[in-house]
Amino acid sequence: MTTSEEQEKEQARERARARDRTRVHAFRDDALGDHDAVGLAEAIRRGEVGAAEAARDAAARVGAVEDRLHAVQVHIEVPAYRSEPTGAFAGVPTFVKDNTDYQGLPTGHGSAAFAPKAARRHAPFARQFLSTGVTVLGKTRMPEFGFSPTTEYEGAEPVRNPWHTGHSAGGSSGGSAALVAAGAVPIAHANDGGGSIRIPAACCGLVGLKPTRGRVVPNAQGRQLPIDLVTDGVVSRSVRDSAAFLAAAEQHWRNPKLPPVGLVEGPSERRLRIGLLLDSPNGVPSDADTRAAVTETAERLERLGHTVEPVELSIDPRFTPDFLTYWGLLSFLIGVTGRTLGTGFDRRRMDGLSRGLRETYVRDWQRTPGVVRRLKRTREPYAAAFRGLDLILSPVLAHTTPPLGHLNPAVPYETLIERILAYVAFTPVNNVVGTPSISVPATHATPDGLPVGVMFSGRPGAERTLLELAFELEADEPFRGIRDA
Repeated sequence: MTTSEEQEKEQARERARARDRTRVHAFRDDALGDHDAVGLAEAIRRGEVGAAEAARDAAARVGAVEDRLHAVQVHIEVPAYRSEPTGAFAGVPTFVKDNTDYQGLPTGHGSAAFAPKAARRHAPFARQFLSTGVTVLGKTRMPEFGFSPTTEYEGAEPVRNPWHTGHSAGGSSGGSAALVAAGAVPIAHANDGGGSIRIPAACCGLVGLKPTRGRVVPNAQGRQLPIDLVTDGVVSRSVRDSAAFLAAAEQHWRNPKLPPVGLVEGPSERRLRIGLLLDSPNGVPSDADTRAAVTETAERLERLGHTVEPVELSIDPRFTPDFLTYWGLLSFLIGVTGRTLGTGFDRRRMDGLSRGLRETYVRDWQRTPGVVRRLKRTREPYAAAFRGLDLILSPVLAHTTPPLGHLNPAVPYETLIERILAYVAFTPVNNVVGTPSISVPATHATPDGLPVGVMFSGRPGAERTLLELAFELEADEPFRGIRDA
């Protein structure tokens, strides 16, 4: 062996050792094993595992990784079951995101601007989530009011990506994604107002489905706004978990205005026409690893018999500043109504991103009617892009998962917002239009082993088609788990 070959092998070994130092997972030989949520629920139903045992082992897994991931906002005591729970996910341990009321627990919205109060009752979605039979072990951390695509804070530890603890786990459902990717729990609650299910799913190598607006129980606050951006869902390690969640949620409540999804259990034989969108509608180009992930996925789709062709999404060039203004309106409204969230609310203690959004809105508030009107019209070019197509394939994000600090809210606002817009360039369109969209892991990874997500978007009500295609990709090449890398 030559000296050069020996040096290359040693460098490869050092890279592997570095990955081992920065990677965190909780998988072990216990009641949870390698099960996804569907598999664990089946084991509990067969009597192979008890629900109380699964909850205890999940709590132990969380405890084993929490000092490195910082993903949990509130822990609750593991329940003592008098009888085995029922539902599709009966006895599956999980967490609820900290912007959703769970009776008896504080709802902090990731903010240090107030002292949160214990919720008097479950939020409507929390009741829908609980109807699936899950066991809630606590609440996960999120960035302040869900405004950021990373779960970082000005004066507290960030949520760390279990694939590489020096990198972002995404946001705003970053705590949920970190726990699921690390194997602490198989599934967790997430919600999405600008990408907050799909972004952390992409960062952490998970499946993240943002359902159609109105598919699950709507959020009471969202119904009062001109455009309801936020939809609830889950992040999971398998397509079947996301599919089973949606089917179980429909058993609790189904929107009669949407076609039912039912339980999707595998790929469809139907071949699809899929549009390929590599660069974002606002002109932000994708980086090399992201383009490679999407291009390789397109090639796989063609090998599987689907037709892939370039597509343009010709939305109003003012979409990005309009969305930013609308985001600023949300921050402004929180500043006005924050005292209802808890005690001692002081908008001056909101973080730099929240304050910057609010101050920008106060400067430009006169634009609000035009902003809302133009955003609502986005459904027209979105629908036009789908003529002759079933789905659109695109990146989730314009570049791969950034190191912690790059998007920290302590970064000066003008620099921070420029960085956010160069990162979150694809996901918000679906929130404005209300259409479903799913992030799935690509086969391509970054040189240091971080996952890259790709996104499929559909027409309103197209969740079945999205899940069937995700099943097909997962069957063609199983998604890489954190222990496989």
